[in-house]
Amino acid sequence: MSDEPAQLPPGLALSWGVLPVQRRGPKPALSVDQIVATGIEFGDSQGFEAISLQKIAAHLGVSTNAMYRYVRSKDELIVLVAEKAWGRAPDHIAASPGWRAGGRAWVKAQVDRYAERPWLLDVPILGAPVTPNLLHWVETLLVVMDDSGLNQHDALGCAVLFDGYARSYANLARQLAASDSMPVESAAVGEFLVPRLKSAGYDRLFAMYTNHEYEDTLDDDFDFGLDRILDGIQVLIDRR
Repeated sequence: MSDEPAQLPPGLALSWGVLPVQRRGPKPALSVDQIVATGIEFGDSQGFEAISLQKIAAHLGVSTNAMYRYVRSKDELIVLVAEKAWGRAPDHIAASPGWRAGGRAWVKAQVDRYAERPWLLDVPILGAPVTPNLLHWVETLLVVMDDSGLNQHDALGCAVLFDGYARSYANLARQLAASDSMPVESAAVGEFLVPRLKSAGYDRLFAMYTNHEYEDTLDDDFDFGLDRILDGIQVLIDRR
């Protein structure tokens, strides 16, 4: 164990198991793992806003000030909680038959993780991944992309592209799920819009709305968007 260098980003050393040297004093009543597990529990049950030093401290029966013996700040807490909540990338991704299948499996696994823990969409992006589990996701995709023949720079660009698509799709899915929970309101919006689309001259949208084309399943949207990304990467590969 060693002191965490002050210049490192919050949570980086702790995420890699580098703990600060224990000072003289009473034996710690808690552990970082307990705090992180409680943060995940709160996120899963109450959402991202519930993950706070104050609420976790109250739940664990200690003062907020006592929490600073284990984590330095709210930012550090969030980094550690998100790192643990993401976990490692599933093993089956790297076993996919080719980069295209592997890329699809990687994006699908990310979307599934967001569906399991939607509050991860609310975690601020503080920079490039530097913690073990998040880096394992990147490493897994880079292994998959070895099959493409792309150089490391372009393969990393694909990782950014896939990650952005997974986040965007998962966020849309969450919003649609919230609107589906209010069917009366959704029906009222449709009844309000249809005549106004017609009178405003939005003929194509009017036709799509009345034919229910505007309400395609989200699964179709997922495949359509991801296929276009994969096709674009294939064009880049073919130019090599």
